[in-house]
Amino acid sequence: MNNTEINIFWFRQDLRLSDNPGLVNCIANGKTMPVFIFDDENSKDYINGSASKWWLHHSLLSLKKSLNNNISFFKGDPKKILDQLCQGNNIKGIYWNRCYEPWRIKRDKNIKKYFQNKSLIVETSNASLLWEPWNITKNDGTPYKVFTPYYRKGCLNSEMPRVPIQKPKLNNLFVDKDSLDIDDLGLMPNKNWYLKMENLWFPGEIGAQKKIDIFIKNGLSNYKDGRNFPSGNNVSQLSPHLHFGEVSPNQVWYRSKTQEGKKEIKRDLDHFLSELGWREFSFNLLYYFPTLPKENLQKKFDKFPWDNNKNNLKKWQKGLTGYPIVDAGMRELYETGYMHNRLRMVVGSFLVKNLLLHWHHGERWFWDCLVDADLASNSAGWQWIAGSGADAAPYFRIFNPVMQGQKFDPDGKYTKKYIPELRDMPNKYLYNPWEAPRDVLEAANVRLGDNYPLPIVEIGSSRQKALEAFASTKL
Repeated sequence: MNNTEINIFWFRQDLRLSDNPGLVNCIANGKTMPVFIFDDENSKDYINGSASKWWLHHSLLSLKKSLNNNISFFKGDPKKILDQLCQGNNIKGIYWNRCYEPWRIKRDKNIKKYFQNKSLIVETSNASLLWEPWNITKNDGTPYKVFTPYYRKGCLNSEMPRVPIQKPKLNNLFVDKDSLDIDDLGLMPNKNWYLKMENLWFPGEIGAQKKIDIFIKNGLSNYKDGRNFPSGNNVSQLSPHLHFGEVSPNQVWYRSKTQEGKKEIKRDLDHFLSELGWREFSFNLLYYFPTLPKENLQKKFDKFPWDNNKNNLKKWQKGLTGYPIVDAGMRELYETGYMHNRLRMVVGSFLVKNLLLHWHHGERWFWDCLVDADLASNSAGWQWIAGSGADAAPYFRIFNPVMQGQKFDPDGKYTKKYIPELRDMPNKYLYNPWEAPRDVLEAANVRLGDNYPLPIVEIGSSRQKALEAFASTKL
């Protein structure tokens, strides 16, 4: 047994050194053993999806390098692993940053109580949110269910977010003799479908900081309007970095606010900060309504007459619906592990309101395919699309995929990138190829039903069917 008194810092969704309150507190209180535990026992339905595991693998490689290899890796139940570490070392305290998923809250409370009963110091910090959920409530103490008052009245009238702190000096770090290698965690997929992703993403703290710099330089100006156009550069793509904690929302908030003196981007900055607010709102909803990933927030939706057409679900998943803007979004998701936010709304509306397939199917597919798969944002987003959640899209708001393509990808740049079989299709018929004259289709080498599918449902009739389904449940 090592007789030197050591603290454990337990890395979780905070895979960075800068602005890491828990790590700073731990190192300030003595010699430290940084650990990461891949919990495949308590997570159950919410174990990382395939794309998320790929990201985590590379993020851990980056973290290990920044810690000069001074980090130990384990797989299994954290309570058992931490207990073994305490038995094999002279541990005086365990430190971590809080997570907010219901299963993690339950697990962490149990772990905290267990080690406090053993007279260990257990300290937790906030490194993931601008505002703790329990600090933002209405005057009567109940949670907000509508975004605008939550953000404008609740958050912005509360204390301003904590200012980011510097990374600690990495002195006196210990590695446990029983540490696994990162490869032993089994995060990398068996099939190499992720090769395109390796050229698109740079997981880790350095990649996250570069993303912020690129966005502020090239994407913040005209963000409010430009963010709706998927071929543009007015998106930050920070969501996976934020999810894994490679950058804190505090760093993004204050780094963005360095631009607030520029009057010409005032509305863009305000809108971008409000998007960080939407992330907070999703966590707030998940905290106060822990069944959000499984159950309709609005119970009247429990009566909704969902369809169960597995063939249509497969076509949606593969980007073979016959609606080019929907198919482009679904193919972007599968190829890159990401989907532009406008497209997330379009493909979601199509699944739920044109195909009448339960939002659970979309939530599960996104969970497996997204590098930024986040329980709070994914669940809240799908319930918003379905109309069953908080501050949700009204049931009669059904995105028309033809008009959405024409409006937000008018030159077809995004759509043709992911659907090369339509690259020679004139833009006039790009989003409604079934209406193109035969000679136009032949000139574009498009054979509907052969090299590009015919629509799996008709927009007008499927919309009407959806409205009748909503009406039948007296919504």
